[in-house]
Amino acid sequence: MKLLGRRLLLLGFFLILQGYVVLGNYGVHMKSFGLHKVDRNADPLSPSFGINVLNRTSFPQGFVFGSATSSYQFSRLSNWDYFTHKYPGKVVNSNNGDVADDSYHRYKEDVNLLKEMNTDSYRFSISWSRLIPSGKISKGVNEKGIQYYNNLIDELLANGLTPAVTLFHWELPQALEDEYGGFLSPKIVKDYLDFVNLCFERFGDRVKFWITFNEPHSYSVGYDNGLSAPGRCSPWLNNNCTVGDSGTEPYIVSHHQLLAHAYAVQLYRRKYQAHQKGIIGMTNNCDWMVPLTNSSLDQRAARRSLDFMYGWFMNPLVYGDYPRTMKAIVGDRLPKFTPKQSKLLRGSYDFHGLNYYTAVYASHAINPPNRTHARYSTDNHADLTATRQGVLIGEQAGSDWLHSYPKGLWNLLLYIKRRYKNPVIYITENGIDEVNDASLPLEQALQDNYRIQYYYRHLQFTHKAIKNGVRVRGYYGWSLIDNFEWLNGYSVRFGFNFVDYNTLKRYRKLSSYWFIIFGARQQYWMNNSQHAEAGPSRSNGDGYVVEGHEAFLTQSFFSGALTVPASRFCPHDF
Repeated sequence: MKLLGRRLLLLGFFLILQGYVVLGNYGVHMKSFGLHKVDRNADPLSPSFGINVLNRTSFPQGFVFGSATSSYQFSRLSNWDYFTHKYPGKVVNSNNGDVADDSYHRYKEDVNLLKEMNTDSYRFSISWSRLIPSGKISKGVNEKGIQYYNNLIDELLANGLTPAVTLFHWELPQALEDEYGGFLSPKIVKDYLDFVNLCFERFGDRVKFWITFNEPHSYSVGYDNGLSAPGRCSPWLNNNCTVGDSGTEPYIVSHHQLLAHAYAVQLYRRKYQAHQKGIIGMTNNCDWMVPLTNSSLDQRAARRSLDFMYGWFMNPLVYGDYPRTMKAIVGDRLPKFTPKQSKLLRGSYDFHGLNYYTAVYASHAINPPNRTHARYSTDNHADLTATRQGVLIGEQAGSDWLHSYPKGLWNLLLYIKRRYKNPVIYITENGIDEVNDASLPLEQALQDNYRIQYYYRHLQFTHKAIKNGVRVRGYYGWSLIDNFEWLNGYSVRFGFNFVDYNTLKRYRKLSSYWFIIFGARQQYWMNNSQHAEAGPSRSNGDGYVVEGHEAFLTQSFFSGALTVPASRFCPHDF
């Protein structure tokens, strides 16, 4: 413990040298569920912000804390690689993921970042095109790709981290897109099964947490607006789409994703689960829908919007069919499940993954959708907006779609509990971004007060949901490092850790230091209980601290030796 004490003291002195000193109170404003305005000139928060009220030990024993990324930052030969080169104008600044963070060569460095943040697990995706470049297993497997993932998985386990693997995070081998249209064809199910079988076979002895699809909603909606790979939509939308049908293709693509998921779960349960002893599920994203007014029309619009975003996938998984609202509105444009398929889908999960970022206001659409120009985004008969009477629903983040509304996570978790039989839930993504301002000095770019507040408030509402009986078992922040953010390219930053895109060096942001302390293990809190209680705090009655978050910087904690040079993560050499 003496050695640990010296480490803590050194880290405390280092943070003071870097300017991480608290002068005054930085409480959370309880009259709004948004964040304080992002002020890069404000004094940085303490890395101990709020930990005397909420920390790892506040959650049930065994609760998993982790961070996540996706594989496009280092893979090639996928539909997104093709898309970003064919349609560069659809991505901010014409960015692409050719190099991105180069995690392919820097995975040990990134694993060490995770370990030092006191996380338990790393969620990452396996690139189909990296393992099977042609998309078809009959045409060969890339053993170098297999070896890369073996190395990553082994490195995680060697550092006490649990791998959580996503099998499809929007990347499809371009060869399958060219051959039969990818997920527009039922042929995709067989090729997807061959791919996941390879993953179960080669990695399942060590991977015990599988996600079949990440945000199938987001992938399907790409066929409505044409703004993501493969760039298809109705030509009348004038989104540079020459082919597509926004009124049918999103539903076809989602249908085939659901069937591929169901058959993948069946395969895993029949062939692997008994001896590999893992769990499998799907991750879906959802915004919380707040009725714009208290009118019954707006309340129904909010529920309908939840059906069209979340129920689109959850209803088949839990009940074996699409929501009645969707069937009534979409009609013959919505594919139908056979009785066999419905039975296969129902209960095809061990857990549900949930990605939550933001909320919107929903109101009944005054003007009915144009039946001649039908499309998914108007089928819900609702207007979605981030403002009410000119006021944003929450503080604006870097992305135009993201506004902080932490209470929405609690609302959504309770909704899932009631509507979908209280499943086991892992929050597989939650996070906030800022605009990538190249003019900012590095010291300022690392001071992300708003990110600490965002995570703290969402973790508070996660904790509250657990107290309300929701079976949440884990929480993954998005993302471990700044990376290529799909249509936003490199124009925004989501990471706990800053990436210099010129040198690819990683630097810890203040939120990364905060998570180190938040995630400290039970033994640390037992040995430092006097520090956890230090400083006055005042609650508004619901457990949300209004003031007194500051604590001694020497509470900062590393779970092990700092094996990577501190200069790599910090604004100055130390």
